[in-house]
Amino acid sequence: MSHLKVRAGIAAFAATLLTTGLTAGLTAAPADAARGDDGAADWLVTQLDGGLVHNDQFDFDDYGLTADVALALDAVGGHRKAERRIRKALARNVDSWTTGADFGSSDVYAGSVAKAVVVAQATGGKPRAFGGVDVVARLNRLVVKTGPARGRIADKTTGTDYANTIGQAFAVQGLAKARSSQAAKALRFLLQQQCGAGYFRLSFAPVEQSNQACTNAPKAQRVADTDATALSLLSLQSLRVKPPKVKAAIADGVRWLRRQQKPNGSFGGGPSTAASNANSTGLAAWVLGEAGACKPAARAAGWVAKLQKKNGAIAYDKAGFAAGRDGIGRTERDQFRRATAQAAPGLAFRSSCRA
Repeated sequence: MSHLKVRAGIAAFAATLLTTGLTAGLTAAPADAARGDDGAADWLVTQLDGGLVHNDQFDFDDYGLTADVALALDAVGGHRKAERRIRKALARNVDSWTTGADFGSSDVYAGSVAKAVVVAQATGGKPRAFGGVDVVARLNRLVVKTGPARGRIADKTTGTDYANTIGQAFAVQGLAKARSSQAAKALRFLLQQQCGAGYFRLSFAPVEQSNQACTNAPKAQRVADTDATALSLLSLQSLRVKPPKVKAAIADGVRWLRRQQKPNGSFGGGPSTAASNANSTGLAAWVLGEAGACKPAARAAGWVAKLQKKNGAIAYDKAGFAAGRDGIGRTERDQFRRATAQAAPGLAFRSSCRA
C-alpha cells in the first residue's frame, strides 16, 4: 500500500471520528460479563482479517480500532484465541502503529504507545517485548519529567502534539500494571484533569502553561467530555491500589455521570458528539456497573441493546441503525465497528452488576 493511500485513509478516518465517538475502553470488566453481550463480541471477531481490522472504504489497516476490539473481547470474555491473533498482528506492526516510521518520520505517538502497553497486558503478551519493542520503556520516555506538565504524556514530534486525557488514562493503567517508575507521576497528572464538577476534560492545557490542572483553568479549557470521563474512571477503577484521592475521584466522576444520564437511559459524548449515542452510553454503562450503580447502568445498557442488530453489531445511533437496515455495507461498517467495540462491554450490565 502506498504512503499516500495510508495518509488519505487516516485523514478520512480522523474525520469519521467526529461522528462516531472516541476510542474504545479499557480493561476492568465484571467477571461475569462473558456472554452478556448478545453476540457483539462474536461479530467483532468476524471483522478481523489476519488479526487486524482493515478499513475497506479507505484501504488501510486500522491498528487503533483493532486494539479497541481486543480490549472489548477481553472485557466480554470467551475470545482468547482471537485476542492472541490480534496481539500477534499488532506486535508485528508495532512501529507502524505507534510511530511515524512508515512515513520516514521520527514521531512517536504517546496515546498509541499507551494503548499498546495495555493491549499487550490484557491479551497475555509481554509489553517489554512486544514485537521486539519494549513499549513500557517507549511510554516512559514520553512522560514529561519536569516542569508544570510533569507526568503528562506527550507525543515526540516536530508537529502537533495530539496527546490527550484518553491516552493519559491508558498510560496510567499500563504503567501501574508494569510497575513503572513513571506510574505515580502519570496518575497525579490524570487526576489534575478532573474538573470541579467531577468530569474529566479531553484536551490538556498547552504544555508551557503554568496551570496544568482543570481547576481554575480558562473556561475554554474546562469542556466536559463523557467519553474522556468514562475512560479515565475505568482506568482508575482498574488500579489494584486506590489511594484516597483516587477513590474520591472515582466517586466524584460517577456522581457526575449519573447526573448526565437522559430520561431514556442514554448519554451523549463531548461537544461534537453531544446527541445520544451507543459509544458514550456503553462506556457509561460499564463505569456505572463497575461502581455498583446498578439501576442507571442497566438503563444505559438497555438503551444500547435497542441499537443492536440480530448479528450482534451495534449501531452508533438510531440513524445508523436505520442505515444498516438492509445490511452493513462498506460505508457503514466503520461506524458499526467502533460503536460495537466501545459499547459491547456495557451490555453485560443489563442483568449483572457489582453491588
